[in-house]
Amino acid sequence: MRRIAALTEAALADLAQASTPAAVADVRRSVLGKSSPLAAVRRDLGRCDPACRKQLGLALSKAHQRITAALEEKRAAETALDRPLDPTVPGLPPPTAGLHPVTQLRYDLDDAFRALNFAVVESPEISSAEMEFDRLNFPADHPARTSMDTYWLADGRCLRPHLTGTSVRYLSTHEPPIRIAYPGRVYRNESTDARHERAFFQYEVLVVDENIPLASARFLVDTILGTVFGEPVRTRMRAGYFPFVEPGFEIDMVCQVCSGRGCRICGRTGWLEVMPGGSPHPHVLSAAGLDPARWSGCYLNAGLDRLAMMRYGIDDVRLMHSADLRFLSQFS
Repeated sequence: MRRIAALTEAALADLAQASTPAAVADVRRSVLGKSSPLAAVRRDLGRCDPACRKQLGLALSKAHQRITAALEEKRAAETALDRPLDPTVPGLPPPTAGLHPVTQLRYDLDDAFRALNFAVVESPEISSAEMEFDRLNFPADHPARTSMDTYWLADGRCLRPHLTGTSVRYLSTHEPPIRIAYPGRVYRNESTDARHERAFFQYEVLVVDENIPLASARFLVDTILGTVFGEPVRTRMRAGYFPFVEPGFEIDMVCQVCSGRGCRICGRTGWLEVMPGGSPHPHVLSAAGLDPARWSGCYLNAGLDRLAMMRYGIDDVRLMHSADLRFLSQFS
């Protein structure tokens, strides 16, 4: 057995050193020919003990297969090198990467709002109850805190449950008039389904100036949806409550997955909530050090994940956070 293994390794080493067709043919004759050492071992099988004859036969067969496979690989490589070069044959395109659909959507909105003279800013994902709740008019015992329950760290800090805390951070250090857009990821301690994830992306815009009418929100809505879909989208505005705005509203759009017929994404209603908003509550402006009697404004918060679902016809938000290349390669 050891001799067969040694002969096999020696044959493979000689074959690796062979650099011409003639040298490969010589190796083939020397290792597989009738006068080769392996052939001599095969002829001696008849004189071996019957108990080990079968094992030796199997070892010889495997050795022959390994050497034959190496010879075929060598021949294929030589054939490829000998093939004449045809410069007219089209080359193979290199693989290309692509942006995640949510990232692409964010960049498109960044460009649209920069064109409207908005500054695009960011804020930390690890925040505090003071910044995310207290300064946004969420009292400690307010039931709305439950709807925005997030993940808490041992030191009392939390992962931000929404982007609105960014507005207080920015207003506290910048003088109005202000026009900002701030995209980012937020976190909610809730169950997941086709429309909900524990970590998802939002895109919020804020205008603060003197005498800003709430009707300006319609212009911002049209800007966002026009950028996402490239054409007008049917929407409806309804009253909504959020502690940090007064008055508040919610924007629903016709579901683009089912064209309003009803599906699991829109809860069989044909409509999908995509943007809450409203005017900054006076308490929020005061918490940022601004006089609510002088300054007013308009919030608008868009769910980037849901807009991406509508834009590309995706029927499950969890796909966008799965890191599944079968899904992501469709957008490269």
